[in-house]
Amino acid sequence: MTAGGASALPEERRKYKILLVEDDTQITRVLKLELEHEGYDVETAADGLSGLEKALKEPDLVVLDLMLPKLDGLEVASRVRAKSRVPIIMLTAKDRIPDRVAGLDRGADDYVVKPFSIEELLARIRARLRDRAPQENLLTAKDLVMDRDRHEVTRAGAQIHLTAKEYALLEYLLLHRNKVHSRDELFNGVWGSDFLGDSNLIDVYIRYLRGKIDDPYEDKLIQTVRGVGYALKE
Repeated sequence: MTAGGASALPEERRKYKILLVEDDTQITRVLKLELEHEGYDVETAADGLSGLEKALKEPDLVVLDLMLPKLDGLEVASRVRAKSRVPIIMLTAKDRIPDRVAGLDRGADDYVVKPFSIEELLARIRARLRDRAPQENLLTAKDLVMDRDRHEVTRAGAQIHLTAKEYALLEYLLLHRNKVHSRDELFNGVWGSDFLGDSNLIDVYIRYLRGKIDDPYEDKLIQTVRGVGYALKE
C-alpha cells in the first residue's frame, strides 16, 4: 500500500461512516488516518467476528480484508449480504481471477488488491457511496446546468452536445465542484482504475470540455491548478 496526499472534503458530502475490518495494525492505522482526513467517520475491527457484528449495524460502507482471524472475509461478506445491502470493498493480497470471483460471488461490491494506493481506494469508496446516495437531478455551476434525468447539458440556456466520456467527466467535476483533483484522481473516478489507459487522457478530455463549455463564454469554469490538476469553480 502506498500513501498519497489526501484531498479536501467535498462540500456536498455528509459524514459517512466507514467500517474498516483489517487485522494488520499498521494498515489499519494508516487507512484510518487517511479516511478521517477525508472527512469520514471510521470504526475498526481486527477480526471477522467483531467485524460481522459491527457491519450488521449498518455503516455506510465496509472495507473488508479477506484473510482475517476467527472468521474470514468471504464468510463475513456472505453473512452481511444475507441481511444488508451495505457496500463492501474487499482487500486482499490474492490477485488470481478465481479469488476475485469468489469475493464478488459472496457479496463484495468491489475488490482491491494489495499493495494498493490510497488514491485508488478513496476513488473506489467515493464511487460506491455515490451509487448508494440519492441522486441530484440537476447539477449546476453558475449558468451551466446538467439535467441528469434528461442527460442534457446547457449553458446560458444553449444546449451543449457532449460525448459519453465528456459527460461523465463533467458530471464528476460538478459533483465535486470547487475541489481540486489530480489527473490520477479524475482518471480513476471517471474511467476506473481497471481501465488500461494513461491518465494523460485527462488533459485531452479537459481540452475537449473547455472547447464546449468554456471557450465560447467569457466566464471560465474549469480551472488549471499548476502542479496539481483541475477544478470546476463556481
